[in-house]
Amino acid sequence: MKIASLLYKNNIFFKERNNENMNFNEAQLIIGFGSRELLFQDNSFNEIRNKFPNAQIALCSSAGEIFENEVLDNTISLVALQFKSTSLETTQVRIDDYSSSFEAGKALIQNFTQENLKLIFVLSDGGKVNGSELVKGMNFSKNNGVLITGGLAGDGTKFEKTVVGLNQRPESGNIIAIGFYGDKLVLSHGSSGGWETFGIERTITKAKANVLFEIDNKSALGIYKNYLGEYADELPESAQHFPLSIKLEEDQDPVVRAILSIDTENQTMTFAGDIPEGSKVRFAKANFDQLVDASTEAAISCLEMSNDKPKLAILISCIGRKTILGNRIEEEVEAVAAIFGDHTTLTGFYSYGEISPLKPLENCELHNQTMTITCINEID
Repeated sequence: MKIASLLYKNNIFFKERNNENMNFNEAQLIIGFGSRELLFQDNSFNEIRNKFPNAQIALCSSAGEIFENEVLDNTISLVALQFKSTSLETTQVRIDDYSSSFEAGKALIQNFTQENLKLIFVLSDGGKVNGSELVKGMNFSKNNGVLITGGLAGDGTKFEKTVVGLNQRPESGNIIAIGFYGDKLVLSHGSSGGWETFGIERTITKAKANVLFEIDNKSALGIYKNYLGEYADELPESAQHFPLSIKLEEDQDPVVRAILSIDTENQTMTFAGDIPEGSKVRFAKANFDQLVDASTEAAISCLEMSNDKPKLAILISCIGRKTILGNRIEEEVEAVAAIFGDHTTLTGFYSYGEISPLKPLENCELHNQTMTITCINEID
């Protein structure tokens, strides 16, 4: 397995790391994350295609790009992969062709040959697609033992339109997936948020999809403002600092749901994932050090699944974490690099939702405000 990483900026390949002297004509797969404006230019895709004429090219817009230890904006971070024995399949569906995100998720996974399938890496539109329903559909169709990871495309802090593309200029409404096959693959994953819950556990009593109306039969927004205290005057900006920790199933670890917006007139809160009625919730908070420590924990979880440090680590973190950490954002990437060392190539992006299991090789879940890591290696 050979890896090269490249950074596309200002219409040129600005940086290149190709320590293994990969022949780019032999690259099999390109995964790239970049700003929506840059990816949407025909010239950008054509330049990438000309650089890697025989590769499958998967591109996704972001809210920030990870290139090695850096976090950047207005670039395209690319990794090129060449395998010895691993084979690949790719597929794409459009959300407009299905009645729901659940059905789109089912179809996406059903498109793959199932024999010897080890990993499905998914990149989805982050605006038109309901990430919670997409994940449910994918879990419905997948076989046991198949790892599904990935994320929802971003659009910086604009939240206007996200784009994803497979072997073409990225467009809105696409969901793409890459299937990895082979007995020589070594896979691991990790996810951690670093959020600390506070207050009593409560029950969601009225909600529709990702819009929350009532907790314990009272206005959810009213309860939320009461807990925020002095921070209530800073809504909606302060909402990024205080997401919800939600337990979707009684015997399941909680996941974090980020707050996208509030509606003071209707007293509702809109989240970046479904909030099912009957779910148990608590408010959450974190400080800078806890968020960075969580990235370390996610990397350690990967090492606990595999004896060797990975050759490639794909980091997908949340735009909410980027907003909170601000100019300290690179610390969470550096924390991962410190665990893996120079042998591991880091790539990734800041997303509108992260897809990863809570525990090793379980069904995938939609996360918010979480650092997720997918590690890929190929043994000789």
